[in-house]
Amino acid sequence: MHILIILIESLIIGTLVGLAVGVGAARMFNAPTVQALGAFRTLGEMNASEGDPASHFSFGLGFFFNAWASTVAAGSFTQDVTHRVIPNWAAAILMLKNHDEKQMHDAKKMGIAGAIVGALIVAFLNLTSSALPQSLQITAVKVLVPAATLLINTVMPVIFWLAAIDGGKRSGIFGTVFGGVAQLIMGNAVPGVVLGILVGKGVDESGWNKITKIILITTIVLFILSAFFRGIDLTLIKQLNMGVPAWLKQIHSVFGG
Repeated sequence: MHILIILIESLIIGTLVGLAVGVGAARMFNAPTVQALGAFRTLGEMNASEGDPASHFSFGLGFFFNAWASTVAAGSFTQDVTHRVIPNWAAAILMLKNHDEKQMHDAKKMGIAGAIVGALIVAFLNLTSSALPQSLQITAVKVLVPAATLLINTVMPVIFWLAAIDGGKRSGIFGTVFGGVAQLIMGNAVPGVVLGILVGKGVDESGWNKITKIILITTIVLFILSAFFRGIDLTLIKQLNMGVPAWLKQIHSVFGG
């Protein structure tokens, strides 16, 4: 009876979440005319898959294992479920037949596909988490976490970097540079490679206009701020065996660094 209640509640919650995520992901492609629930990185990562169902599915699969391990170990979902797994798998389902990128721009279709995917994912994660005994949960975490970490930190950056190189000269250059910077600052090259693809593709399609320049400048500013709030400047100064200025320490303390 307990399992049945979990299943019913999971299906309801997963359907509602998947519907919202699917509609939001689709409407991001129509911003700023129409906006809804979404995230910039979701848009960038979906664009990076370039309408290939296999790429969308494999990208979501990598983060699914991480989310599964987190659910089994801690009993809670990671943000990857809504940001990455559901929208990418919904897009993969819609483009399975004709590989038409416009399918994932359709809010209605993405909403329906997202609702189905969300219901199945949430139900699966909750059921497996509640059904596994404590001893098996510990074993599963020991197996799934290293596998998911290897996939996310090693395999996925390489896949996106190859996609950037395949996307053209500019995408390859920006993807390589931004990916390297992201690896140094964030410990994962994927966000940088995705941003590099967006900048490179934008320049290829529109040239160096006002919008592409703003995107490039915004990306650089984001990297600078990310490095600052992570204390990269302090770490670099210390590694150079130099004294950290008091005023710099004060600035970091003001912002909670």
